[in-house]
Amino acid sequence: MLRATNYTVSGRVQGVGFRAFVADAARAEGLAGWVRNLPDGSVAVHAEGDAEALARFEWRLWQGPAMARVDDVAGEEVVPGGATGFRIA
Repeated sequence: MLRATNYTVSGRVQGVGFRAFVADAARAEGLAGWVRNLPDGSVAVHAEGDAEALARFEWRLWQGPAMARVDDVAGEEVVPGGATGFRIA
């Protein structure tokens, strides 16, 4: 069953390769969606896929790349929008 989640990731997550890390993690899990920086220094992520892949993906968001420091990952389940591929916005 297709599910979708919007995440907001906060901490030291800009300027450390976080968006590329997220895109690689999403593609590895077979997820579709996007990732983008927000003006407040956090990162927004939209991901669509099966529940198990989304759970693994969220765990990876908490890990982040080596130079990042993730303080919080807030997720909200939303209606899938039919995203295809995963892009850095």
